[in-house]
Amino acid sequence: MPQVLVIEDDETTAREIIAELSAHGMLAEWVANGREGLANALQREYDLITLDRMLPGMDGIDVVAELRREGRDTPVLMISALSDVDERVRGLRAGGDDYLTKPFAPDEMSARVEVLLRRRQPQPVQRLRVADLELDLVSHVAYRGGQPLTLLPTEYRLLEFLMRNSGQVLTRTMIFETVWGFHFDPGTNVIDVHIARLRRKIDGTGQSALIHTVRGTGYMIAAANESASVVS
Repeated sequence: MPQVLVIEDDETTAREIIAELSAHGMLAEWVANGREGLANALQREYDLITLDRMLPGMDGIDVVAELRREGRDTPVLMISALSDVDERVRGLRAGGDDYLTKPFAPDEMSARVEVLLRRRQPQPVQRLRVADLELDLVSHVAYRGGQPLTLLPTEYRLLEFLMRNSGQVLTRTMIFETVWGFHFDPGTNVIDVHIARLRRKIDGTGQSALIHTVRGTGYMIAAANESASVVS
């Protein structure tokens, strides 16, 4: 549940904001004073701040400017009755991420909040890369030097696990339990068989080897310059 700090001296406006945010599954905390709002924003981690431009104790411009000076990157939606272009520019240049003028429609306010929250969310990784080897996590297709490779489902899962942990030594137990999903049997050579098949497809003739055997431990995937000290 996203946590929003509402810094607003007008109680009616604050209650409207809180009601609208709550209706969209957010938890809002209200502070009516600029200096107190700044203290809260510096002491706690909020997902977003709605900030009135004109506040008692400390002006909204000063609040957001001080937040940025302190290295806080919390998204800030500035809300103000001052609607001229110069004021909007001042608010944005001081560190605000968006500017909404009063009076405003509550659903527009919540929509702007949702947009700012989406911007802050890390984008999911869609491709993994090691040297000239790429794995498209959307299409489930691997490429070496731009050429598509044909992988069986288990080979794809094995390659994805190796690439998500590129440069790290992975034991046979780790590989087996992650890729095959059950406890490792030391007597099986299924990992070695699949690694050999994957090598034939990944590390073709004339290409630098990316899949390496770590003697007595397991395997890793890495560019040659990353693996020289640990790989046999």
